[in-house]
Amino acid sequence: MPDVNVALLPTERYAIGQPVPRQEDPTLLRGLGRYTDDLNMPGQAYAVVVRSTQAHGILRGIDTEAARAMPGVLAIITGADLRGYGPIKCGAPFKNRDGSAIAVPPRPSLAEGRVRYVGDPIAVVVAETAMQARDAAEAVMPDIDALPAVTGAREAAAPDAPRLFDELPSNIALDFQSGDVEAVAAAFASAAHVARVSLTSNRIVVAPMEPRAAIGSWDEAEGRYTLRVGSQGVFGLRNQMAEILNVPKDKLRVLTGNVGGSFGMKASAYPEYLPILHAARMLGRPVKWTDERSGSFVSDTHGRDHEAEAELALDKDGRFLAIRITALANMGGYLTSAGPLMPTANYIKNTPSMYATKLIEVNTRCVMTNTTPIGAYRGAGRPEGNYIMERLVEAAAAGMGMDTAELRRRNQIPAQQIPFHAASGLDYDSGDFAAVVSLALKSADWDGFAAREAESRARGKLRGRGIGAYLEVTAPPAKEQGGIRFEADGAVTIITGTLDYGQGHWTPFAQVLSAQLGVPFEKIRLLQGDSDELIAGGGTGGSKSIMASGAAIVEASAKVIEKGRAAAAQILEAAEADIEFARGRFTIAGTDRGIDIMELAHATQPDGTRVDLNVTHVFDEAPSAFPNGCHVAEVEVDPETGTVSVVRYTMANDFGVVINPLLVSGQAHGGVVQGIGQALFEHTVYDENGQFLTGSFMDYALPRASDVPSFDIHFHGDPAKTNPLGAKGCGEAGCAGSLPSVMNALNDALRRAGASDVNMPATPEVVWRALNERKAA
Repeated sequence: MPDVNVALLPTERYAIGQPVPRQEDPTLLRGLGRYTDDLNMPGQAYAVVVRSTQAHGILRGIDTEAARAMPGVLAIITGADLRGYGPIKCGAPFKNRDGSAIAVPPRPSLAEGRVRYVGDPIAVVVAETAMQARDAAEAVMPDIDALPAVTGAREAAAPDAPRLFDELPSNIALDFQSGDVEAVAAAFASAAHVARVSLTSNRIVVAPMEPRAAIGSWDEAEGRYTLRVGSQGVFGLRNQMAEILNVPKDKLRVLTGNVGGSFGMKASAYPEYLPILHAARMLGRPVKWTDERSGSFVSDTHGRDHEAEAELALDKDGRFLAIRITALANMGGYLTSAGPLMPTANYIKNTPSMYATKLIEVNTRCVMTNTTPIGAYRGAGRPEGNYIMERLVEAAAAGMGMDTAELRRRNQIPAQQIPFHAASGLDYDSGDFAAVVSLALKSADWDGFAAREAESRARGKLRGRGIGAYLEVTAPPAKEQGGIRFEADGAVTIITGTLDYGQGHWTPFAQVLSAQLGVPFEKIRLLQGDSDELIAGGGTGGSKSIMASGAAIVEASAKVIEKGRAAAAQILEAAEADIEFARGRFTIAGTDRGIDIMELAHATQPDGTRVDLNVTHVFDEAPSAFPNGCHVAEVEVDPETGTVSVVRYTMANDFGVVINPLLVSGQAHGGVVQGIGQALFEHTVYDENGQFLTGSFMDYALPRASDVPSFDIHFHGDPAKTNPLGAKGCGEAGCAGSLPSVMNALNDALRRAGASDVNMPATPEVVWRALNERKAA
């Protein structure tokens, strides 16, 4: 890796490693953010989406006559109007175990011929006002002949299940297999002990604070579309939508302002965007659409929804020999690019975790059902893989009568064996897993648990403790832009293709740039949401932003310094070889003569031309990083009601070089809360007809502040060797550690009471039944 200047004095306020508050917080906390729904275009019309109320059926026709005659109605767009455009594509390049390609049924933006889930978009009504559009949408009458629906992956995989697509032989879109089957079978045959668990990763409603919204517009003179929309990266979304529109990429501009959360959900193109752009061109005026929360529940991609039968083979000393996973994954009514990725490739990459397991076999059937499509949700298969591993470790320890912490220590990859070629096929470049786990256990007062358990018991509560060790594999950073522009008003702008949808990129990116160039922190701006400004951009996802954008900023800074040396040599009348740069100043070696970089950026050279230090640079890419850590949770269970409370939570994480510990802690906190939500609260329910019964916050429980304890967080950073900052990413690690630690703690409490283990979501009813089935037995 290139030499970089990342070390500033620790007393410097904005140095790398300092807990600098987020630059955007004063704006956002005063309600001055600019989200998509805050925007209004001159002369805009309003759109409302008509969605299927049937989970499965033949769409015979759409009666729009009455709706078209209603006041203010400008247009009603149906699937027939969009036939000249392309489908929404799934880019998953997987093959079945027999070598055939994954079955990817085409997905139209508006349904034609058949509807496949409640919420499937059928038409878009455009009117002068939002209320007029809403009234007219209620008058649109789809003629749907209901068909039998199937909502569970296991039921949908049956040979006699109702088929979603007549052109496919079954609902199984992908029958995936990876691993040396014979070697894994031999390892299990020779094993002294085999641990087995049946696990559910329950379906999640993503529910960001900001619902999806979009404004489409058309410039007749330029023959060009503009889409203003919440996203995770405008460059990638521009490319997807241009392909759907069948136009060159330069004929579409995508703009994203503030984004109120996404967690993976807003990364890709959605069906609503095409008809909005089509209507804007047809009407010659902007068209605005904002989803309601009820629509979001059924139209935003959901997360998780996997069932796994997992096995772990161990020798007589408790050494891990092999892992075997047989899974069913619910894909929903259509395939998204992330849907098949999570229970296949990301299982393989993440399940081995920090352990020296020699072999892994993954068998997954990805199944289409009459439910909302599944997409990425914080971690996108990484938490699920770690959850499987840690539940297996607990089962193995119980079966062999071993201490759970000791079994983990026995199988952790020693620091002296790093770099390590893992069973996943990946090479871990850094990490001291034993030290991280020891730090977590010591900080959590693991050995003092007995006294806390006795105190809980005296109050009539059951107490349990659980470990969630994890290692996750970040998405490999794609090509990423690192533009640096010195503005006329004295500001310095970073241009990047990643996009902040709540993480706070501005501040750590500014810390990196300030460290490299010595420019004043308060002068740095961030430009990230305009596709016209980008020549590359991987977007934000997979915990890769600081590795990708940070590396791009480091390399772009080196180019600024190179240009600056040449310019400074001219102005200082010295040889370029004699110009040195340090702490934001170019100087002639051995003298005190020099010029500050900010002064140089606005200087005029002797020939009368203005100095140009601006750089447009694309960072090629770097391998994935391996953030890891150990979370320790303690829970109390009320045996009378089954209510579970997380009462202590400690985590130690290796995120490599931590650019901003304040923001990193916030990311870890958020991920932990979402993991607690999945473990104990969040539960999507469909009835036998495919109707979504948990379609609002009246029926779908999210964790509140009162449901989580204070978090005790520690860092044990072992710098990554695969990117110039030494960073490892942190955005999804909270989920990876919290799912297993909370569920292991709960099941520890239940086992101490003589009850059987439970699965997620461990709602009070589930826990109460487990305790009362014990009594009945």
